[in-house]
Amino acid sequence: MGLFAKKKEKVAPVQQVYRMMTEVGNGYYSWNGKLYHSDIVRSCIKPKTKAIGKAIGKHIRKTVKDGTVKTEVNPMVYMRFLLEEPNEYMSGQMLQEKVANQLQLNGNAFILILRDENGVPNGLYPIPAVSAERKYDDNSELYIKFCYWNGRYSEFYYKDLIHIRDDYISDDIFGDSPAEALSELMNTVSVMDQGIRNAIKNSSVIRWLLKFTSSMRDEDLKVKAQEFANNYLDISQNKSVGVAAVDAKADAIQVNNQDYVPNAAQSDRQTQRIYAFFHTNDKIVHSNYNENEWISYYEAEIEPVLQQMSNEYTRRLFSRTERGHGNSIIFESSSLTFASMTTKLQLVQLVDRGIMTPNEVREFFSLAPIDGGDKALLRKDTGLLEGGE
Repeated sequence: MGLFAKKKEKVAPVQQVYRMMTEVGNGYYSWNGKLYHSDIVRSCIKPKTKAIGKAIGKHIRKTVKDGTVKTEVNPMVYMRFLLEEPNEYMSGQMLQEKVANQLQLNGNAFILILRDENGVPNGLYPIPAVSAERKYDDNSELYIKFCYWNGRYSEFYYKDLIHIRDDYISDDIFGDSPAEALSELMNTVSVMDQGIRNAIKNSSVIRWLLKFTSSMRDEDLKVKAQEFANNYLDISQNKSVGVAAVDAKADAIQVNNQDYVPNAAQSDRQTQRIYAFFHTNDKIVHSNYNENEWISYYEAEIEPVLQQMSNEYTRRLFSRTERGHGNSIIFESSSLTFASMTTKLQLVQLVDRGIMTPNEVREFFSLAPIDGGDKALLRKDTGLLEGGE
């Protein structure tokens, strides 16, 4: 953890410890000392994570001169590189995906901002912490102590962190953890998985059930069961003729393999509970949605996170003076990315009205930009309405 070596000499008493759920080792998550790995949870969060990762971070500068608004995209090279390649280990897409994973599992995600000697941001690093502890120094300035899964820790001033949070309700700093609700769901998933495993084992071991009408000792029950197996189930010496006979003291009941399988309806209901927890559904998880279903999911789940990321990146990467001069960070994405071909073709009508540029429309078709395609076009057969100026 050499990247996170900044320490404070004087600290205040511990204010709060926030337990995180973070990826450790080969894909397991460490939470209160327990390891688990659920394919259902992973399938729930992956569509949202991938969509957030695909958003493109851009530096926007808007200035007003003589009543005219001038908009510049990525005017500073250092900021464009910072958003595209936040550190030497990952691209902007990978960082955004990692942050999205941490946000969904913890309700909180942290990014450390490194700055050069002039205070200019030159590195962004996601913090893979197991816990986050809120503290204050002697000047009452807030900083966070992060503890990692290997037992080491680091401390950073809050002003040097980009903090993305969800379920921001009860605490001034942290978003509420989904741990309590997720714990019950994970226990349910574990029980279902164990039931399926036991079903597979039992279905291959137990094929007949002998039900005796009178009480017998345990050792006698084992002897009778062994005799039944030797007489009617052992075909090694051609003893069995396909017919089993028992006296009135016992009933022989053949066990169906499905008798050990958990109720499918109950399993489906538990799966739907997990889907509801992560605000998703079967169509989103299995990528068989139509464009309206995706747009609804995008506006409900993805767009709010991108908006928060835009706000927090802007607040932390630019000073108040820089923001006052029109500098901001936006994460550009569109719910129309997954629109049908018919809908995409209708976007062409927006080009000759100056609403979209040719290159913006080409991007929806996964086509490379063309020279001059960033200029807005306007049809020549249009004019002002009667009485307009």
